[in-house]
Amino acid sequence: MKKVTVLLLAATMIFALSGCGGNQGGAEQGSEESRYGEALEVLNEVLGGYDENDLFAMYGGNQENAVMDAPGKFDISKTEELDFALGLPADRVSDIEDAASMIHLMNANTFTAAAYRLKAGTDVDAFAEAVKEGLLARQWLCGHPDTMVIINVDGRYVLTAFGVAELMDTFKNNALDALDGAQVITDAPII
Repeated sequence: MKKVTVLLLAATMIFALSGCGGNQGGAEQGSEESRYGEALEVLNEVLGGYDENDLFAMYGGNQENAVMDAPGKFDISKTEELDFALGLPADRVSDIEDAASMIHLMNANTFTAAAYRLKAGTDVDAFAEAVKEGLLARQWLCGHPDTMVIINVDGRYVLTAFGVAELMDTFKNNALDALDGAQVITDAPII
């Protein structure tokens, strides 16, 4: 009974906190296969590079499949939640075939990151530009993130993140160190 109560409370807290956090290579993917099997693997590689002092309370995945203290798989059929929680414009959901997230537990605007596996033929630069424009146009609640970063991992995966500058720098540096073929597409303030 206690476990059920704890899980219900955790799910309720995640749902409530997402309200504060949500509103708030080559140009085209090549035919080469990525060394990464799924988006969750990409975020776990980045997280594996974190120093213990740089870790923070987080959850991953979408609301129905949330996991605590780790990145989680995000159900890409949740189009509105992809936009609300991760900043992926609804018209770009058709460009992805897999997603994962890691979000600061206290406030999504403090830190939110996503990994997307792009469908074959998706223009990486156009995808990144759409995410950037969407984040810059967003009405932020519960605090304003300082900056965003978008990283092309290997033409198959794109990482997007927004949050406070210190957490963003750590994430970006870990991604560039941990992921084969990672290149920054966008590293810009959110104003």
